Amino acid sequence: MLKALAVAGGPLVRGLASSSSSSPICATKIVLRAIPPSTPNLKALEVEFNNGDRYIYSAEFLRVKSPAADSQRRSARGTIRAVAGRRHIAIISVEPTGNYAIRISFDDLHDTGIYTWSYLHSLGKNKFQLMREYLKTLKEQSLSRDLWALGCQVP
Repeated sequence: MLKALAVAGGPLVRGLASSSSSSPICATKIVLRAIPPSTPNLKALEVEFNNGDRYIYSAEFLRVKSPAADSQRRSARGTIRAVAGRRHIAIISVEPTGNYAIRISFDDLHDTGIYTWSYLHSLGKNKFQLMREYLKTLKEQSLSRDLWALGCQVP
């Protein structure tokens, strides 16, 4: 049973998913975290799963690994284009999608990605390798994690 979807410890949603030892992977607890803790910037998501695994995901990581179709842009050669300039992105909200996933809204107005429990769990298990691959791809494509390096004005 999902105990609570919380922001800074305050519950938002209760009872999204059931769990048992034979059921597929599902989240049992989700907490949005401010980084640093004294700011209102929701930059991390902590997810605890029914198998005991617990992962903390940065907002940047979740944004660049969004399963939404518009995040899977391909170049003319067929290679996936990296999502650049998201180092300082924040999470606006997290909403349940049925009992199998969450939808995350980011402050760049991206909100079409539906993160299933199994996808989130896979991201958590492989986040260091995936982040290294992302950084390598940015370098290969002459892109940056920072908007200012892409010629964008930061308000």
